[in-house]
Formats: sequence, C-alpha cells, structure tokens
Amino acid sequence: MPNSSFHIKPIEDLTFTDDGMFQAVLHEPDICAELVERLLHVSVHHVEYPKIEKHIAPYFTTKGVRLDVYLKDNDKIIDVEMQSYPQEALGKRTRYYNSMIDMDSLMKGQDYTELKDCYILFICKKDPFIDDNEQPCGLPCYTFRNTCLEKSDVNLNDKTLKVIYNASAYREEKDPRIRDFLHFVCTNEPGKDDFTNRLSAIVEKLKDNEKFKGDYLAMNLHDRDLIRRTRKEAIEEGIAMGISQGISQGARNNAIENARNFLKEGISTEIIARCTGLPVEKVQEIAESILVNT
Repeated sequence: MPNSSFHIKPIEDLTFTDDGMFQAVLHEPDICAELVERLLHVSVHHVEYPKIEKHIAPYFTTKGVRLDVYLKDNDKIIDVEMQSYPQEALGKRTRYYNSMIDMDSLMKGQDYTELKDCYILFICKKDPFIDDNEQPCGLPCYTFRNTCLEKSDVNLNDKTLKVIYNASAYREEKDPRIRDFLHFVCTNEPGKDDFTNRLSAIVEKLKDNEKFKGDYLAMNLHDRDLIRRTRKEAIEEGIAMGISQGISQGARNNAIENARNFLKEGISTEIIARCTGLPVEKVQEIAESILVNT
C-alpha cells in the first residue's frame, strides 16, 4: 500500500519556494550572487559553484545537516535556506548550521583567524517569530549579531551574521528591491521587478527540463524512503517496548486502531503483529476490512 502521508508535488505545480526548485534556480552562480547581494547588502566578488543541498556530517555519530544552497566567496561562506513551512527551534537550527559550517571549513592545523565570515540567510514565507500575545512580530527582516549586553556597541567580532526574512510582511519592507523579492516569495507573482521576473522564467524553464525532472523525482523518492525507514524503526523500537507488559482490553482496542493506521502506511502485517501484540491473523483480518471499505 502506498504511503498516504507522503505527497510528491507535481512538477507543473512547483513554484520558486518549493524544495528542489529553489535549489535548482540558485544553481546559477549569477542568480545566486544577485540574490545574496540584494538580501545581505554585501558584495560577492567570486562564487565557487553553489553546492546544492550540501550535506555536512563531520563524524559518523554527529547529526548531519543538509543545506539548501551553500556558496563560498573569497572571504565569506553563505548558507541560503528557504522555509516554506514553519520550523521548530529556528534559532537553534541556525546555531547548529553555523557550527557545522565552521567545522567543515576549518582544516586541522589551521588557526581560528582563518575562519571566513559566515552568513546564515533564511527566507521564510511566514513570520517565524511570535510575541507574548501569540501574534506574529510582523517585521519583514530580523538581523542577529553577537553583541555585548552590558555595552551594546561592543561586538564579539566573531564574523557571523544571521538574517531571517519574513515574506508575509513584504509591505513593511522599506527597500523596494527587497520588497519586490519578498512579494514574489509570498505570492508567486513576479510583478515588474527584473530580477523576480528572471527567477520566474527560470522556474518555468526548469519544469520542461528532463534532467531537473529526474533529479526532482530522485530527491523525493529518497526522502520518502527515509521517512518510511524512520517510521518502521519507530514502530519496532517504540511500540514494542510496551508489549511485554501485557495487553488489556483497552490496550487491545488501541492496538487494533494502531494496526489499522500502520496498514494504511504500507507496513507489513508481520511487523505490525510483532509490534502491536496482535495475532497475524487478526492483522490480516483488519487489512481485509480496509480493502473492502476502500
């Protein structure tokens, strides 16, 4: 049975902000450089070819990160991330990304002074920050730099900067070039801005590109398989922990409901039986009832 919770968006429906499309559009160095210069107000003199979805995992036992767009200039490293949906712990995410980038860029024996300036740039469709009244803070841009609490004009000078844009507040942005870009991210309408029209044109061109189609499908199949493996491990390791304690009638009803949900996710009857404590015959009976009702 197919995994009903995993949906691959049709290529013809993709927009600039969709996973896969965003990385592919910024695969062009001049486009990537112009976006960075527009949003970070820094000059990009030279761009090493952007490494799309760069994966950093310094050690086997450490949690790796998969960066959307990772590029190097002569004196700086810039990570550009698109967030179409709200993410938990955005601040800690930027902290971890920064640490992984530093570890990846500084070779053994090098001095700390050789660390390049590091920029973490997040482009969010929705406001990632909420005030005490559970309302969006409403700023189009949030910039974070390490400064001294006791004396605000003292900077730690660690050469790191984290900039988070909130496209939903594009109307509040004073810079017209940034406002036009945020409007495009929020609405998918390029308007009259030359840069956003070029972005939109690249999106439409990529939809007819056979290599992009293959890469997009492969990326989604990889993510789907990863989700399935993770779910099966959780079923086997998590639910099975409580089986040895015995199954009461109430727990049996829960086990039947869990079995029904797992069957809809395509998990085998043998694994479901082992993890829920139900007989294989009972799981097969539930599976047959699902087929009858679909």
